Amino acid sequence: MVQFPEQAVVARSQDPADELLRCFGRQVKLFRERAGLTQAALGPLLGYSEAQIAAIEQGRRVARPDTIEKLDTLLGADGILLAMKRAVALTRYPAFFRDAARIEETAVEFHQYAPLIVPGMLQTEDYARTMFMVWRPRRNEAEIEQMVSARLARHKLFSRNPAPVLSFVLEEAVLQRPIGGREVLQGQLEHLLLTGQNPNVEIQVMPTEATDHACVDGPFTLMVPEGGEQVAYLESQGSGRVVTDREIARGIAARYGIIRAQALAPEESLRRIEKLLQGDL
Repeated sequence: MVQFPEQAVVARSQDPADELLRCFGRQVKLFRERAGLTQAALGPLLGYSEAQIAAIEQGRRVARPDTIEKLDTLLGADGILLAMKRAVALTRYPAFFRDAARIEETAVEFHQYAPLIVPGMLQTEDYARTMFMVWRPRRNEAEIEQMVSARLARHKLFSRNPAPVLSFVLEEAVLQRPIGGREVLQGQLEHLLLTGQNPNVEIQVMPTEATDHACVDGPFTLMVPEGGEQVAYLESQGSGRVVTDREIARGIAARYGIIRAQALAPEESLRRIEKLLQGDL
């Protein structure tokens, strides 16, 4: 997996995370000056340029978690910078998604219905980059790379210990749409086959020929946070909300159960994906 450096954060003037990044940057500057280092001297110790260090200190760049760890050690911050690592990491995501991201980090169950595109949790790097590149209005390269990096960081959910329970229902049309070209789609289908072999992951395909469908009103995610109750997350057109109301979440969960029953079984779904990959459908 390609590792991306901190990328410039743009168009954040209305983002409440701005002040947090500026506060973190001021702390980095104070510790750097206390250590007797200039920006030019600190940069090579981290593998960054003087301009990158300046951007972090000014709150214009989101420092990666591993960069924060290095800064805390190099500057003798005694854990003070580390204490802000999680909060800084969350600023990589759009403001509307951060509440969901906090829940996602500790989820013991994660279930998702995807009718339009392969969901972010299952996307390959190439597929994710394509999604951000085709978005309108167009984003610049720095924005795209930052969003790709943030999306891939979410995949750590798969390697958590103990492993959470994950399930996905994907519309078959999603698996046939060659956004980014056939090569990107092929890589994505191969990734789905590999991911579907994970013992704590179940991927199901809702066949296009299905005549009964319990959900025609958009995508949704269901999560159970550690020690908490099930919540739903709804997202559309650049906005999202976490649904904590028990009755609403229960209704969405019931609908998801019906969708899973209507979709192909996990084993049959993987066979369907394999046929799509081979061009047999």
